[in-house]
Amino acid sequence: MNIYPDFGAFGDNTTLHNVIGALLTFVLVTAVLTMLISGITWAIATANGNHTTATKARTGLLVALGAATLAGAGITWLNWLIALGDQF
Repeated sequence: MNIYPDFGAFGDNTTLHNVIGALLTFVLVTAVLTMLISGITWAIATANGNHTTATKARTGLLVALGAATLAGAGITWLNWLIALGDQF
């Protein structure tokens, strides 16, 4: 017995995939830009001896890294679950 999500129930299947792809792209681009800005800020703040700003920039970098990791891992995990459900 195959149990899998019925993506056809949403009407136009390509629209759903396009929306999810656009949202994932937006999340990943935003996360990369946040990592870039936080990394530069962290470097400048550390060089100037501003430890409070360096700590906040490091936190921003780690949060952006976590968001990018969760976005990528979420899609991978969902695809794995769909493939797992297709086996039985």
